[in-house]
Formats: sequence, structure tokens, C-alpha cells
Amino acid sequence: MDANTGHPRRWPILGVLVFSLLAVVLDNTILNVAMKTIADPTVGLGATQSELEWAINSYTLVFAGLLFTFGVIGDRTGRKRMLFIGMLMFGLASLASAYAQDPMQLILARAAMGIGGAAIMPATLAIISNVFPPSERGKAIGVWAGGVGLAVAIGPITGGVLIEHFWWGSVFLVNVPIVIISMILIGTVVPESRDPKPSKLDPIGVVLSIIGLVAIVYGIIRGGELATVASAEVLTPTLIGVAVLAAFVWWERRTDHPAFDVRNFGNVRFSSAIGMMGIVFFAMMGGMFFLTFYMQIVLGFTPVQAGALMIPFAAAQLIFAPLSQRVNQRFGAKLSSVVSMLVVTAALTSYAFLDQSTPIVVIEIIFFVQGAAMANIMPPATTAIMEALPREKAGVGSAMSNTVRQISGALGVAVLGSVLSSSYRGEIAPALSGLGLPADAQHAAGESIMATVGAAHALGQHGQALIQPAFNAFLHGMHTTALVSAVIALLGVLVVLKWMPGKARPVQQVEKKEPAVV
Repeated sequence: MDANTGHPRRWPILGVLVFSLLAVVLDNTILNVAMKTIADPTVGLGATQSELEWAINSYTLVFAGLLFTFGVIGDRTGRKRMLFIGMLMFGLASLASAYAQDPMQLILARAAMGIGGAAIMPATLAIISNVFPPSERGKAIGVWAGGVGLAVAIGPITGGVLIEHFWWGSVFLVNVPIVIISMILIGTVVPESRDPKPSKLDPIGVVLSIIGLVAIVYGIIRGGELATVASAEVLTPTLIGVAVLAAFVWWERRTDHPAFDVRNFGNVRFSSAIGMMGIVFFAMMGGMFFLTFYMQIVLGFTPVQAGALMIPFAAAQLIFAPLSQRVNQRFGAKLSSVVSMLVVTAALTSYAFLDQSTPIVVIEIIFFVQGAAMANIMPPATTAIMEALPREKAGVGSAMSNTVRQISGALGVAVLGSVLSSSYRGEIAPALSGLGLPADAQHAAGESIMATVGAAHALGQHGQALIQPAFNAFLHGMHTTALVSAVIALLGVLVVLKWMPGKARPVQQVEKKEPAVV
């Protein structure tokens, strides 16, 4: 294969890679629509709010923790082989998720899906870089990113259709035929490639990062369950997690082959761009968590309708993402990022004013505006990351930004989910105590709006008095959570204002004067 012309079948290869990635991206957006059904004790698994948070985060944390390592293993053993193994693992874990009998089985199966996803993602990008010449690589990665955007767009509506016509496990079972077709195509179309000088593995760093993050997330979610941060059940795992992550940072600074090179954060341009990206995904993932319950329970939309309502958010990203680089080039990374972050902050703030009577057109406009703003954040952040690092570290920068996005999203679900849970429990407590339920039943019914509505239906006519207080308590919790996420997004604005580089000034050519002839 000529490095200047690329592989003769490079475009069909790209099509296979985009199709392979479809299942990984589709799964996360489908899951959001399915959460209400999975929480239902009759037609789902009866998962609590904290168990739903873990169903999302078990995948994300494992995916983020193994991304670098599997990238290196693929470089060593063969990227096609790694992609094939990753698809197989993802398909088997999807099958296990579909037929999980309780929330813990689902959480463990989702973690196994994270292992498969971590093997797939870096392999697709590495193969693209290998089969495309430098002149076409940017276009190919743009098509790859467009495929990701398409999966984000069709995920919610696909999930809604599956939930309404089949059982909740179908949102995972749909991955299996995609995986089978992908494996056949990978085996017949994609060429094998390796890095002649692969990096070394860093198993100690990987283990420390996963243990530290899981402990912190456990502490945060437990705090939401207990509605307090003062309990030893909350403080102990959180402090252990912080200590383990401190050891991780120490180790990564010491080793010559880090899994996650924290030394890059000494570069202010790099760390500000990464920080902005992390803050956006923190706020977005946390927001998506409460919007699912708002649309399906408080507003009473079906899963298909709720999925369709998310289309403006995805459509805005598909429309504006291809144009965002021009905006970045014209106005500079700092200005375009500040404006976009302010719009995201305003969108998150507006969620604090939604209620049962909010016109649907208003919600759709907010979704579209937020999607458009987010589409204009990623390119300047990515450009700043790449410009802050040497060219030979471009792959490292991309992998680090992807890892930070995943971790930030997991923390967003954990932190904002816990804020929602704590606020809801405090608001619904008076209504529950008035029913004379036993203390343990009150505690269980007060964890989430799904639990309260379930208790209300179980109590029959007597429990109907709980429905409106549950809606009011949820809206109060959602408003509080939205304002917290808006404040966090505003911190992102301050980070950009302080450290993001502005638009480069054009270099002025100074006219050289000829020396006077004497």
C-alpha cells in the first residue's frame, strides 16, 4: 500500500468501520429512552435511580479506563484483530444485557459492553489513519464523526420504537445483528495493520484509575441515595477514591509509558480545552438523565414520542457541526467557545423554568439551541488540544479528550443524579409520611419519582393522592439540578475566558527598504 495514495479499498473500509461503530454509539442514546421502562417493576427490572445511574456509568467508566490500553494492545497485536475481538465482546455482552434478570446483572453486563467498546473505538481511528493518505485523512475522519452524529440522532427514536413494540431487552438485542454483520465485513474487507514501534502497556495506571473513579462515583451515588454527604458510607469510598486517584497521578508522572499522560495538563492551552470539553459533557449527560423522566413521567409522553422529541438536539448537531470549523476560523477559538458555552449555560438554566404546562414547542427550541451550541464547542476545543501538543502526539491528544469526555459524563450522571435524588427525597417526604407507611417503605418510595409512582399504584385509590406531590417534588429537584449544571457550565465559560487562546493575529509583512546609494 502506497502511503501517498492509501489503500485501494479505503472508502469501503471506512464504511465498515462506521457501521461497526454504530452499535457502540447507538446503545448509549437508546438506553436513555429505555430507563423509565427498566425502572418499572412490572415490565422492567424495578431498577432504582441509583441502579440506573450505575447501568450508565459501569459502561462509561470501564470504557474510559481501558481506552488507552486497548489502543496500545491493538497497535501491538493487530488492529483488525482487536476490532474483531471488541465486536465479539460487545455482542455477547449486549446479549447478556438483554436477558439480565435483575439490575446487578444488567450493571455487570453493561461493564462488559464497556470492555468491548474500548477495544472498538481506538481500533477504528487507527485503521482510518493507516489506510487513508494524509490528504484524505481529515475528510475520512469527518465521515467517521458524521456516522457517530447519525447514530446519536436515530438512537432515541429507535429506542422508543423498540420499547413500545417489544420488551426492554430489545434495546440491547438490536446490537447483536449489527455486530454479526460487522464481524463478517471486518473479516472480509478490513486489512490487518500494526504499529512497528508500539507503546508499552501501563497496567498499574489502568487499575488505579478504574478503582479510584469507581470509588468516587460509588460515594457520590450513595450520597444521593442517603440524602446526605456526612455518612461514613459516603465519605469513606469517596476519600479512598481521591487517595487512589492521587496515587494514579503520582504513578503517571513517574512512569515513562503512562496510560494517561497527566504531564500534558501542565500545558495551559491543552488543559483549558480539555476542561471545557469535560464540563460540557458533565452538564449534558446529567441533564439528559433527568429529562428522560420529565418527558415520560411528568409530561406523560410515550417512549417513541420522547425519542422523537430529542431529534432537534441531534439534528442541530448534524446541521451545525460541519459548519463549526468555519466559525472557529473566522472568530477564533476563544470567542466562539465563550459564546457557545454561554448559550449552553442559558439552555441549562431554562430547564429550571419547565413545568407540567410548558408548551412542547418551547422545549423543542431549547433542545435545538443547546444542540447547535454544543456543535460549535467541539471543533475549537479539539483544535486547541491538537495545537497545544506536538504533531506526533495527535493520537494521544484525541484519546485523552475522549477519555475525559467519558469520565465527565459518568461524573455528571453521578453528581447531578445524586442532587436530583437528594432534592426529590426531601420534597416528597411530607406526602409519604402522611400515608402512614412503614419507615423502610417510605425510604424506598422516596428515592425517585418512579419509586413513588410505583408505590402510589400499589396503594390503589388511596395512593392517588401521591401522584401530584410526586410531580411537584420531581420538578423542584429537576429545577435545582438544572441550576447546579448551569453553574458548572458557567465555570467552563470562566475557564475559556482565562486560558483559551484567542484568534491569531495576521502577521504583518514589514517592507524592507533598500539602502540609499551614496
